[in-house]
Amino acid sequence: MTIAKTTRDVRTTGSPWIRRFHTAVRPQDAPVLVVLPHAGGNASFYFPISRDLAPHAEVLTIQYPGRQDRFGEPSPETVTGLVDEVERALRPWLGKPLVLFGHSMGAVLAFELTRRLERAGTAPRGLVLSGRRSPLLPEEGTTHIDGDDALIARLGELSGTDPQLLADPDFRQLILPSLRSDYKAIETYRYEPGPLLSTPVSVLCGQSDPRASVAGSMDWRQLTGAAFTFRSFPGGHFYLAEQHDAVVRALTEDLVAFAGA
Repeated sequence: MTIAKTTRDVRTTGSPWIRRFHTAVRPQDAPVLVVLPHAGGNASFYFPISRDLAPHAEVLTIQYPGRQDRFGEPSPETVTGLVDEVERALRPWLGKPLVLFGHSMGAVLAFELTRRLERAGTAPRGLVLSGRRSPLLPEEGTTHIDGDDALIARLGELSGTDPQLLADPDFRQLILPSLRSDYKAIETYRYEPGPLLSTPVSVLCGQSDPRASVAGSMDWRQLTGAAFTFRSFPGGHFYLAEQHDAVVRALTEDLVAFAGA
């Protein structure tokens, strides 16, 4: 039987960019699932996924600057800048069987990081993209230059943050700098055409997500020449919290499928 040990915010990875919440007794060749959070998100949001996948994988969750224990640190304001930092933090794991999982903004980072790793000859075993439509359908937006109230309202529309927290002035002031940086990064991102991915891709989405429709999410299949899997779930942009058990099952299936690809 696999035994998992759990602690909050374990920082034994040697990088402020990476959280490893759980360790487990597992084979040495177990996959390493790298979780890239959404805009405004933090590593702890993905604690339940890490907990329930610990028997199957080593789960590393990215912690962007400007949130939780990294409050006060400036965050890169471009997708390229974020990918640069994540790639640097992951270098000790590049020889392991990596699987990248990104939600919303994190999906774009995971996609661009996969492209970069393929060019370097260190491609991940698989790529899971969640809550984000294909970059072939660019997202125009000015949220990052709107006023604070508009930025907070945009966050509230996606139902990923407790409304009582969003109404707290102190909390708002804490999260606004990193939130604005994240929105600037994703709203100014433009896909640059290139070779199709050689990495297998799995796409997950919420059936009523106002930001990532089923059709727009399925368009990711145009960007890989490898195996492509698509699943949709009841719920909106943060369906992965509403449908936690089903999402964990899907990720477990993906880890198995990628291992055999």
